[in-house]
Amino acid sequence: MERKTIRRLFLKYISLNIMGQLAYSCYTLADTFFIASDLGADGLAALNLAFPIFCFINGTGLMIGMGGATKYAILKSKGEYSKSNRFFTQALFLVFLFSALFVIIGIFGAGVLVELLGADLTIFQMTKTYVQVLLLFSPAFLMNSLLQCFIRNDGAPSLAMAAMIGGSLSNIILDYLFIFPMHMGILGAILATGLAPVISILILLPYFFRAKNHFHLAKCLPDKKEILAVTANGFPSFLVEASSGIVMIIFNFIILRLAGNTGVAAYGVVAAISLVVVAIYTGLSQGLQPLFSRFYGLSDIMVVQALWRYALAAMLVLSCVIELIVFYGASFIAAAFNHEQNILLQQMAEDGLKLYFTACPFVGFNMVLSTYFTSVERPMLAHFISWMRGFLLIIPTTFMLAAIMNVNGVYIAYPVTEFIVASIGTLFYCINRRQNHNSFRLDD
Repeated sequence: MERKTIRRLFLKYISLNIMGQLAYSCYTLADTFFIASDLGADGLAALNLAFPIFCFINGTGLMIGMGGATKYAILKSKGEYSKSNRFFTQALFLVFLFSALFVIIGIFGAGVLVELLGADLTIFQMTKTYVQVLLLFSPAFLMNSLLQCFIRNDGAPSLAMAAMIGGSLSNIILDYLFIFPMHMGILGAILATGLAPVISILILLPYFFRAKNHFHLAKCLPDKKEILAVTANGFPSFLVEASSGIVMIIFNFIILRLAGNTGVAAYGVVAAISLVVVAIYTGLSQGLQPLFSRFYGLSDIMVVQALWRYALAAMLVLSCVIELIVFYGASFIAAAFNHEQNILLQQMAEDGLKLYFTACPFVGFNMVLSTYFTSVERPMLAHFISWMRGFLLIIPTTFMLAAIMNVNGVYIAYPVTEFIVASIGTLFYCINRRQNHNSFRLDD
């Protein structure tokens, strides 16, 4: 394949997916802005305590969607359509299973969950309302992720992007209507967020009736090996999202004790912007995944290597732009969510933004590297990178730096962790290169 064709294909997939993911990140960004406007610092704190649950739901959807779609893309490129349809069906079984689990937790365990998240009496009811309704809408979030991943891997990234944008625009409009004219408070915010994936699904459904749709339901029962293959390939995607939730829980836990609800509200501003930043890298990674999987399935290693080089270049450019915007715009960003003009909240949010987002290039590198390993069926390496980012390093690093530097130490723990993981990921590459000259090359 010619270099221009590869580059054009690369730009098409990543641009559409980055725009789609940016739109998707508006789900919570809109909630954060409108809740801050209506409910102030307490509303921000409640939202921030509840948001890790969204990370786990979204991570589960990506695990099922990315894991199933990766297998689907590889098998489809080999012409094995019957097997590829089985993986779509197995992924659908998983959606039903996890949907039932989340709904049951929402009905019977929301209060206990909110207590574990650390909500005090001031914000307990607001947090519980958000968590409970979010869990009840989980089937829509999971199905939306499944359909978007498969449609993207079936060669229709434009439609996947349109569905993301449609859902997000509806969320912003409904957020405004429910919170202000209808005065529904935090219930209105989560209803708007929950209805957004429903609208996205409605945009995607007509694809099933188009001739170019290649994935269909297969007549089969749940198969243990195939379900394990889906979850194994998709687990790194789950860990990326789950690690965001774990980071938020740990940060909330420490900041709540160091700076109270105002500190948690300030971190809510940082977390809201973090969603947008991570969405950009997720869009880059998800745009690469169908291409990596397709050409890996065709054994075209030269194209895979070219895609890897383009991915690194794109990641570095995006990281530079993001860091410049956050560093020089920190004051404006914090003020946009500080309608009460709380001086302490403003200062804490500005400092947090500048420290936290020094992690950008390392986050981007780790996410792209993890997606590559997933796409070419090397999930164990991707798993290890994700485990290091989400659990093994971030937790002890945060507690250690918080003990030394207080709240600033909490924010610095994120870039320190991502830098260490990026260094380990580079080592993985070097070892892999020596063992297998057909692997990707970072410097070719």
